[in-house]
Amino acid sequence: MLALENQLCFAIVTAARNVVSIYRPILEPLGLTHPQYLVMLALWESSPRSLGEIAEELAFDPATASPLVKRLEAQGLVRRSRRSDDERRLDIDLTDAGRALRDQALSVPMQVMERVGMTPSEVASLRGALKPFSGRLDKFA
Repeated sequence: MLALENQLCFAIVTAARNVVSIYRPILEPLGLTHPQYLVMLALWESSPRSLGEIAEELAFDPATASPLVKRLEAQGLVRRSRRSDDERRLDIDLTDAGRALRDQALSVPMQVMERVGMTPSEVASLRGALKPFSGRLDKFA
């Protein structure tokens, strides 16, 4: 039972590392790292959003999301602004360049599937199997 090859944790950690390596050359032409791509995906789904909302959806700490957003802002893809009705809330919105980047990113999922030799239904099945391990850790507390 304690053989490394039998451990779910080892399989998932190794897969996670490999997934990032697969995405890296695909995202490079877009000027995005894998974590930045995740932030952009969240914003392409709904924008503007608060930094806290983005962090929660991506299961990041706000302290992790903040530098990612700052780098995206430096690239001209997003803009950060304080809400006039609540100065504590930092909203993140896409710029025109950030919205335009979505069109270029449309090919990313297919490129990933081609590299790993999986179909959309196989990817969906794998994603479904990982669901119990996804999301925020506080649900296990």
